[in-house]
Amino acid sequence: MIAAVFDTNVVVSGILSPDGTPGRLLDAIVDGLCQPVVSDSIMAEYEVVLCRPKFNFAPSKIHIILDAIGARAVYAPFTPVSRARDLPDQDDIIFLAAATSLNVPIVTGNLKHFPRKACRNIPVLSPATFLARLHE
Repeated sequence: MIAAVFDTNVVVSGILSPDGTPGRLLDAIVDGLCQPVVSDSIMAEYEVVLCRPKFNFAPSKIHIILDAIGARAVYAPFTPVSRARDLPDQDDIIFLAAATSLNVPIVTGNLKHFPRKACRNIPVLSPATFLARLHE
């Protein structure tokens, strides 16, 4: 099974566009075809963002998604990342730290948020690229 860290934008996009690539990734998680790598900080970030009024997601839908992710996830141990200052958005360190701790890719719709200088040997993949790898 392929494991990866999923940036929050992938989860949000998956709910907003269930028939699109991010939606298919959420389906793959729910169906057990891939394993999300999370931390307590990542799960908290997912919840905070999904609960934003601008999305107007039903609380029951949020809990179903978070429960599904949590049930299938592997929790990454805390790993400090020395190159965090190279990330354009310091809030993204939680994703890089989780990916680094288990040496798994980051899947994001914002590839520019994870430059090679910061990520080094951690692959940063678009949702489409990750989905294609799942089907190989």
